Amino acid sequence: METIRTLALGAQRALDTTRGADFLAPLLLRLYLAPVFWMAGTNKLDGLLPSEQVVMWFGNPDWGLGMPFPYLMVLLSAYAEILGAIALLLGLATRWATIPLMITMVVAAVTAHLEHGWQRISDPMMCLFNCDGIAEAQQRLDRAKSILQEHGNYDWLTEAGNFAIVNNGIEMAATYFVMLLALFFIGAGRYLSLDHYIRRRFMHRG
Repeated sequence: METIRTLALGAQRALDTTRGADFLAPLLLRLYLAPVFWMAGTNKLDGLLPSEQVVMWFGNPDWGLGMPFPYLMVLLSAYAEILGAIALLLGLATRWATIPLMITMVVAAVTAHLEHGWQRISDPMMCLFNCDGIAEAQQRLDRAKSILQEHGNYDWLTEAGNFAIVNNGIEMAATYFVMLLALFFIGAGRYLSLDHYIRRRFMHRG
């Protein structure tokens, strides 16, 4: 029994030595999320003119989100994502930057994705809620495959992967939210973030 306890404690101490590299986890979260939000924000800026599709999609209640003040909403979400991406990349004011980004993810999930359920990719076997459209999506996918098998080089088309229908559920928005929430609590991490040196310079003088 004592031998087992000694081995367990030794294993735990060995595991604890990895905490010396704990800055890698927030760093990788930041490096993963920064290009995601940069692309989302810059793509929105392409639609800032009222005649453009992004603003129209934000404001149209029939085929879009039906949000009030769509031009302003596009502007706010675009700059939250662009400035947030820069902050994440530099590790600057990281915890503050995650707040508007999390709000953006919640708004996106509720307004654009919730009605489609959870899944990013349609899969009738794994649907959690709002599953009405999943069966129809599967029918469309089966039909598309049959057309391609009959009229196209299906083996070549599927050589690098199978076809799928994007369901546009909340899966990715929820995933990004959870990653941002982790950064909100743990911060940008040590050594490879500006936050680390700013905090050490101004808040740890004593």
